[in-house]
Amino acid sequence: MFIKTIRLKNFRNYESLDLDFSKNINVLYGENAQGKTNILESIFLCASGRSHRTSKDAEMVMVGKNGYVVELIVRRKDRDVKIEICYDLNERKKIRINEIPEKKIGSLIGNLNAVIFSPEDLDIIKDGPSARRRFLDITISQISPGYFYDLQQYGKILANRNYLLREIPKNSKLIDTLDIWSRNLADVGSRIIIARQKFIRNINLKLRKNHSKLTAGKESLELVYRPSVNICELEYEKEIAEIFFKTLQKERQKEILKATTLYGPQRDDFDLMLNKMDVKLYGSQGQQRTCVLSVKLSEVDIMQEETGELPVLLLDDVMSELDNNRQEFLLNSIKDIQVFVTCTNKNIFLHDNIHGIRFFKVEKGEVVRQ
Repeated sequence: MFIKTIRLKNFRNYESLDLDFSKNINVLYGENAQGKTNILESIFLCASGRSHRTSKDAEMVMVGKNGYVVELIVRRKDRDVKIEICYDLNERKKIRINEIPEKKIGSLIGNLNAVIFSPEDLDIIKDGPSARRRFLDITISQISPGYFYDLQQYGKILANRNYLLREIPKNSKLIDTLDIWSRNLADVGSRIIIARQKFIRNINLKLRKNHSKLTAGKESLELVYRPSVNICELEYEKEIAEIFFKTLQKERQKEILKATTLYGPQRDDFDLMLNKMDVKLYGSQGQQRTCVLSVKLSEVDIMQEETGELPVLLLDDVMSELDNNRQEFLLNSIKDIQVFVTCTNKNIFLHDNIHGIRFFKVEKGEVVRQ
């Protein structure tokens, strides 16, 4: 798949922008803080329904305006898909696919798949568990609409159960309904756990190949899933749901005391193990960057395997973070995929072996094709 055109209105620092792209490499270059990343953000928004930089739509509205519009035309295998997202400060976000209004954000899933790689992705290693759960949720949701809906349902059940845990000390009779919410939480949560297990197994197969190539066979990398519910090696939904439910029953008094749910996918984590050692604790800055690059390239491989099409790759100011060998490996890995790159210096892409490249100069919210 590839993006043919984009239209932005009142999005970040773009009052009005219309661009058409190469189906190969598109380089957005210019000084910092000119609006390059904003274009990548708008693309990722259409793929996942959310920004990779903020959870607040209002922050993406141009200062002094009431809302934004993002519109893409995406070429799939045999058809064009038009994706439009409209946001108004006083209304809900509106989505249209091929001019047809859609009520749910989940309707975006599967129309455009995108993998983004930015310096902030080191948060997957350096930050707490929430950054790693976010990575899992965004990636799996793009290849599994069912997972996206399970996350939404789980969030609603969790909020209701947490409310109940806070209210039980005030009204002891409410404890009779706690098992109902616990059972619902376990049933939906078990599906999320299984999806995460499957994804981590699959990405580890890709990581072994990609990281070995990146490091000339000197290093091995794998993700190790750390679910908060002790499921051991179980892989069946009913078994996991039952263990989850029994855990909630066993820890009921502790959760009432803490007034929150202490077990479930919202508490999961995973470790990145480099040569069997935690890269967060023992990896150098360069090794950590290489690990994230391996994860992102493996993410591309999984999306192609699951959907039958290569995703769009968004590289946000990462080339300068890589040494020459890793730059070369990355450039060789993206020859068959549509890529959007932001950088301050376009010279790295002025090579005879790079074809189908299109340059755009970005300055103060104006974009000019070169």
